[in-house]
Amino acid sequence: MKKIALNQIIQKLSKIKKMGYVKSKRNGPTGIGYTLETLLKIKENNISSPDLGEIELKSQREKHSGMTTLFTFNNKAWKTDPLVAVKKYGSKDKDNRIGLYYTMGMKPNSTGLFLFVDEKAISVRHIDGKIIAIWQLSEIEKRFEAKVKNVLLVKAKVEERDGVEYFLFDRARLLSHGTTQAILKNQFENGNLLVDLRLHDAGTMARNHGTGFRVYENKLEDLYEKVEEIAF
Repeated sequence: MKKIALNQIIQKLSKIKKMGYVKSKRNGPTGIGYTLETLLKIKENNISSPDLGEIELKSQREKHSGMTTLFTFNNKAWKTDPLVAVKKYGSKDKDNRIGLYYTMGMKPNSTGLFLFVDEKAISVRHIDGKIIAIWQLSEIEKRFEAKVKNVLLVKAKVEERDGVEYFLFDRARLLSHGTTQAILKNQFENGNLLVDLRLHDAGTMARNHGTGFRVYENKLEDLYEKVEEIAF
């Protein structure tokens, strides 16, 4: 995004800050992002390109330690047929379907699946050594650069009034210059960067909703080469 466009967003953030606490425009976890986008007059974005030209907009509740999805990425990663993997390692989901709906980390889960990382790739493996899916770190880096190379991270204080959230958007940081394979490897190893498997048995095939690459919100900044406080 051009600098003048970023300056325009900062000017809008200054006006929003002066509004004080604003009522969430949507219930649930996505309320903060939807509220900020509405105040900035940005249409909700579910496509793969950044929200603001070359910058992705993200918002966080202050002191919140939940997770955020950076992007989804499959790219012919599956080395085991997905339907076979679902039938062998899956469990029943909330709709009583057999599925692989697991957040994968370095420690094996109850079905024996875990993440394995080396200098070149991250993979989902079984404790018996079988590789389920694999992504090259270089490809993850490219995906990262395409979607979230630069992020304007806006944080908000939160108050709950009669069961409704109110947000005070009062802080922002520009996360820029993308990431590196070394950073990605380190964040996977430290359990800050995780992989969400999202597929289920659809009869003759596995229905894949997109493998999610997720990070703890309070660790998002650790993925970037440069972090800059933005005053507004």
